[in-house]
Amino acid sequence: MSSPQIDTHSALAGFRSDYARQRAAEGRALAPAELRLLPYLRHGPLARQWRVRARTYDAFLELVLLPMAAAMTRPLDVLDLGAGNGWLAQRLRVHGHHALALDVRTDDVDGLGAARGFAAGDAPPLQCVCASFDAIPLANQRFDLVVFNASIHYALDLALVLREAMRVVRAEGRLVILDSPWYRCEQDGAAMVAEKRRLAPTTFGERAPALLALPFIEFLTPARLRSASRELDLQWRRQRVRYPLWYEARPLLARLRKQREPSRFDLWVGRLP
Repeated sequence: MSSPQIDTHSALAGFRSDYARQRAAEGRALAPAELRLLPYLRHGPLARQWRVRARTYDAFLELVLLPMAAAMTRPLDVLDLGAGNGWLAQRLRVHGHHALALDVRTDDVDGLGAARGFAAGDAPPLQCVCASFDAIPLANQRFDLVVFNASIHYALDLALVLREAMRVVRAEGRLVILDSPWYRCEQDGAAMVAEKRRLAPTTFGERAPALLALPFIEFLTPARLRSASRELDLQWRRQRVRYPLWYEARPLLARLRKQREPSRFDLWVGRLP
């Protein structure tokens, strides 16, 4: 029996609304002073998560952004895909680069609407575009760096999303994947998805149907990325990030408890050969 057709437009509208409410329930709406600290948030219920993400960001600066800027001897043009509240784009502006934040969400929780919290003095507002990264409404070869910021696991079609990102990046540019769940093998990622769906009524309550309606890819593996990149002639390099000890110990604890292997984040950099 074939699967029922999904009205993607309606499902996305429901997802955007209920995702914002879920994020608010998780305490992700930040005051402007907290927003400006990201990713170096040290206090509150989300501080532990942000300590991990700060490590990824620091590795991104050291291994990608700063070397590219030094080689090009000019400010970089950067597209922040799945930007959320725009913290990454804002950080890059502080470093003197030109950054644009793109997301499908405009809510004030941690969507693009929250980027107003960065306004200060006479500084121009953060440049934001409300759009999906599978149809980027921007010109070809406009950016030096295109960054999937904790977002590529929300792709519906990985090959299509990578093709769009490649369209807007310059020939000498880079694609970068930050803070999306990676697994060495498909079965561990599939187990995570099954676990998420099993626990969804408890985790998401009445919002579960809307949050699970769209068939996001949910996770990446090296094999998935190679397959989606093959026709683009896009080559990827993994940069391992040194995370806090509790994070690095998770695989050992999972084996001792006979649980599935947990995901990692790390840093993945794609370029043309």
